[in-house]
Amino acid sequence: MKKFLVLTTSLLSTAAMAAMPVNQPIGSSFTLSGSPNKRALATALANPAAPFLMVNEQDDDNFRFGILGPLSIGVEMGDVSDLDDRTEEIEDILDATYTSVNQVNSATDDIEDILDDIAETAYVKTAASIQVPLMPVIYKTKNNGAFMLDASVSAVAKANVLSSDVTANTSTFEIETDASFQAQTAVDLGIGLGYSQSVWENSHGMLVGGVKATLHNISLGQALVSLDDDDVDADDAISDSIDDDAVESSGVGIDLGAVWVSHNYQLGLTLANVNEPEFDGVSIDTSCSSSSCSSAQSLSNAGKLDVSGSKYVMEMQTTVDFAVSTSGKQISLGMSYDTNSVEDAVGDEYQWAAASLSYYGDSHFLPGLRVGYRQNMAGTELSYATAGLTILKRLNLDVAVALETVEDEDGDEIPRGVYFALGYDTAF
Repeated sequence: MKKFLVLTTSLLSTAAMAAMPVNQPIGSSFTLSGSPNKRALATALANPAAPFLMVNEQDDDNFRFGILGPLSIGVEMGDVSDLDDRTEEIEDILDATYTSVNQVNSATDDIEDILDDIAETAYVKTAASIQVPLMPVIYKTKNNGAFMLDASVSAVAKANVLSSDVTANTSTFEIETDASFQAQTAVDLGIGLGYSQSVWENSHGMLVGGVKATLHNISLGQALVSLDDDDVDADDAISDSIDDDAVESSGVGIDLGAVWVSHNYQLGLTLANVNEPEFDGVSIDTSCSSSSCSSAQSLSNAGKLDVSGSKYVMEMQTTVDFAVSTSGKQISLGMSYDTNSVEDAVGDEYQWAAASLSYYGDSHFLPGLRVGYRQNMAGTELSYATAGLTILKRLNLDVAVALETVEDEDGDEIPRGVYFALGYDTAF
């Protein structure tokens, strides 16, 4: 069972070295919701109409761009208390020697109960992303149009347990199971080009429309290590799945967006991945002689594992947003809601609902402050309390902590998820 610790440690280092999963906002937008805010450049990355609002025309500016980051890192875990103790208990049961049918049957019942519980709730997921330096770059023309170039690298990695029937071999008095550890990774290099402009205006406000095309180069990896396979090194299997056996493919996602901007409020609509691009999946070898290959085939036959390498589809997602603010956007209350759930590259569902309150002053010496709340309405249904700080109108620091907790091995409550982002960009 030490393979689980090796597995999760390897995934953590892999994600950190690689670097926004598609379904997680980055930088200060994690706190500020999906509503565009001209005081926060990171909010230009969601709604394709938002870049038009990001350049300060009153100062005769034509450009706005990032400088460094944001670098965003997040970790999330399942709802399992005393995981180390439970895995040690399984290890003891598997390694024990049994001398009677009653003993091995009793041990089989014990381990099956633990495995079923862990398989439903035990996972560790990491995510990291970083913008290419100076990205995004926004150029606003004199003809009321704005172009945006964006480039980023992101990764997501997940380790979990797949349960299986546990049987007692009454001839050898040994416990047999196909239960396995699964690791999944996805790395995305995205390069986007967008255009937005004012399409209609009157005395009450302005309607801005936008479109963005993003070229995604996605590398998917997957590894499976049987619980009782002593011939396969978990760390090597994960490294091979990421470096040597990963499947790489490219596709273009098309996003559409619109924002109605009035003096003290705005309404927005985003249609992400309207063309639903597809990417090649990664298969798992079931033809070798190891017990991990045998377990993979058994889990596939039971419908618990896809070994064929089905394609990953970036599903279309619709987001609506609303904000009320002072005329200069110094104080703003923003909200956004994804109207449907979509799966990320490792099969987890996301449907964010978010709300935030922010203050951005005009002084370089008064920090900008923001607090918020967001919840995944699908999948894990985790909720986060979020907060951020902007120093000198350029340096952005954001943190988020899951409100749901789990007990560690010492009995202390720890949050099931944490998120951190740091970036430096030009000010409005």
